[in-house]
Amino acid sequence: MPIPTEPIGSIPRPPQLIQAMRGFEEGRTSREGLDAVYAAALRDTIQRFEATGSPVISDGEQTKPSFATYPIHGLTNLASDGISIPFADGHTRQLPRLVSGPFRYKTRAASYLEAAKRYTHKPLKQAVISASALSLLYPQAGIEGYSREKFLDDLVQEAEADIRLCLQQGAHKVQVDFTEGRLSLKLDPSRGLLRQFISLNNRVLSRFSPEEKRRIGVHTCPGGDLDATHSADVDYAGLLPDLFTLEAGNFYVQLASEKDRRRVLKLIREYARPDHKVFVGVIDPINPRIESPEEVRDRVLEAAEFLPREQLGTTDDCGFAPFSDDTSTARETAFEKIRARVAGTQLAAQKLGL
Repeated sequence: MPIPTEPIGSIPRPPQLIQAMRGFEEGRTSREGLDAVYAAALRDTIQRFEATGSPVISDGEQTKPSFATYPIHGLTNLASDGISIPFADGHTRQLPRLVSGPFRYKTRAASYLEAAKRYTHKPLKQAVISASALSLLYPQAGIEGYSREKFLDDLVQEAEADIRLCLQQGAHKVQVDFTEGRLSLKLDPSRGLLRQFISLNNRVLSRFSPEEKRRIGVHTCPGGDLDATHSADVDYAGLLPDLFTLEAGNFYVQLASEKDRRRVLKLIREYARPDHKVFVGVIDPINPRIESPEEVRDRVLEAAEFLPREQLGTTDDCGFAPFSDDTSTARETAFEKIRARVAGTQLAAQKLGL
């Protein structure tokens, strides 16, 4: 397409998959039974994704327990009482806490990519969790015999390997989910925590070549879970100057649900480098109303007033169901919204003569 368009990643899971995942955790569903439901949901998701006309698709994160904890799900050196993240509607999500070293991933994102490739020949995008998000697993009190410095060294190694394996397996793009970036400003308005996060993620990203970085992107949003966010009240002006210092070639920026999109676009124009591709959000996954292609077209044309055409792409603001139990958005609604994004981006390209 003259204007590239990509999803963020997650799609609401079918009810039978959510039930099977819960049944497996409770010992009521066998491993073989769960794998069969996984395969059916994955195949159906990819077929529906292809039917939207999307030039780039994902596996819908159908088999991930969550976008954040997939690498560590099932590890035995974790406790359940880690950092809690509050959302605007009052619900929370809690991270585990690391209790001993060494830190290693149990699951690689490339395993999801490999499974999805069995069902499609379309370009596949793979999301990975950022090193900065996983750094929150380490307790403030420390771990005897396993220093924070050693943990961060191990974490950087694991995060690099997670991205590199996806690239080696032919991912069209590898997207680093960095939703904690905006949240960090709520926790620490001085931007000190944000800059620690940026520095840590750049320790990972600096290990890739310029060519590889053109296939790596960073996603930022105010969180999106159960129709609520954790940091939508945090001003983008505090995030974007530092965000664009990340050593990635692509940036996926939540924008459709922003109150003042033009102000954010001015900030993007100010801080994005000429070699950055900026995918602006034109679909709001939290809003149940399905955008029209014409509405998407107008949002793309608005962004084109601020960004050079060669730097502009479109995306969804966030994933549609980042946690496996999130059923706040209907599965059909998600695919209709993606269809509108694709059609609206094409309309905008035609209007721009591309």
